[in-house]
Amino acid sequence: MTYDETIDYLYSLLPVFHRQGEIAFKADLSNILKISEYLGNPHLKFRSIHIAGTNGKGSTSHFIAAILQSAGYKTGLYTSPHLKDFVERFRINGVSIEKANIVSFINKHKAFIEHLKPSFFELSVGIAFDFFARENVDIAVIEVGLGGRLDSTNIITPILSVITNIGFDHVNILGDTLPKIALEKAGIIKQNVPIVISERNSETEGVFISKATEMNSEIFFASDKYRVVPNNSNNIFLQVDVYKLNKLSNEFNIYIENLEPQLFGTYQVKNLTGVLQVVECLNNLRFDISDDAIKNGISNVVELTSLKGRWQVLDKDPLTICDTGHNEHGLKIVLEQIEKLNVRQKFFILGFVKDKNVDDLLNLFPKDGIYCFTQANTPRSLPSEKLLEIAESISMSGYSIVSVNEALKFVKNLAKKDDFIYIGGSTYIVAELNDI
Repeated sequence: MTYDETIDYLYSLLPVFHRQGEIAFKADLSNILKISEYLGNPHLKFRSIHIAGTNGKGSTSHFIAAILQSAGYKTGLYTSPHLKDFVERFRINGVSIEKANIVSFINKHKAFIEHLKPSFFELSVGIAFDFFARENVDIAVIEVGLGGRLDSTNIITPILSVITNIGFDHVNILGDTLPKIALEKAGIIKQNVPIVISERNSETEGVFISKATEMNSEIFFASDKYRVVPNNSNNIFLQVDVYKLNKLSNEFNIYIENLEPQLFGTYQVKNLTGVLQVVECLNNLRFDISDDAIKNGISNVVELTSLKGRWQVLDKDPLTICDTGHNEHGLKIVLEQIEKLNVRQKFFILGFVKDKNVDDLLNLFPKDGIYCFTQANTPRSLPSEKLLEIAESISMSGYSIVSVNEALKFVKNLAKKDDFIYIGGSTYIVAELNDI
């Protein structure tokens, strides 16, 4: 089979979450354990960092991987979903696995795959672990797919666990309260393995403290130790000062000045607190990560890891930005940043999947925006015409154009140079843009 034929074969054979939604999520670890045993338990052959959270886990994973690369470590990175191509999920020092390796893996193990019929995600995790073990990485940064406790990545015993934050997403699977969701995320906390929580939250901190105590795991709330403060008035790009708590004086002293994260959204300041605490923990675990490596990794994360889709500037005339934020927690943060922009008119190109509470999400957006509703090429996508109907029912109006690229072309013809265009609502909408 060719590479394209191989991917089509997997899509036709296995349950795929981004196409079918929660019915493709298997709420146990039996399949990934069988896959790993069959492959010789590759997850036991490399060190890892495990990262969960409602939002920010992707950016945090890329920041940490970029810093480790800058410090000279051969670093694996597993993330999901991919934007453009399946191979994006598996990277070593920012370079994706070769397509030929995917083809050979599937051909070699085809009989086993057809017998077990795991989910697409379960098989992806197996490929990642096998790849990192064979390539003998120094360390791998592993992003949780969904939740934590029952996520297929959760068979690893990392040297460090990270939970970025807790918000409402996938409530049908993870629970309908923040403590319930936090308990699922806390499932990645392992016996005697330190855990970093990027943001302290009064509703969820007790869940994490209780679980860490149960597992005899040292817990670090990064926001207690680090403060990252934007120091520029520009709400498009980001420059920050980093402060660190001085144990002797119990005051926050300047640690890094004029740091320019290559991920621009101001919401990255919360992710960076967790990243800095992670680096401190790694150095306590006898890694050798210098301040220069921290600065280089944060300032060059896009080139080092090939990350896309996080407050990504597609054009400056007019300012055109896409972002993969897709739940209430993530979209609120993005919209707070958009609200601060000094522009004439705001245009929004939006698409959502069917299993989101679209009415609530649309109500987050400003009523004075001009909207163009679209849809991704996946069965989970809410049809653009239906999205327009929902919008009109809550006193929003706009246009319906099925293709996101056609929608962007249409909106660019309406917009003037001092306007703003945002594309988002769903990772799959951003993924189909030609310009990224």
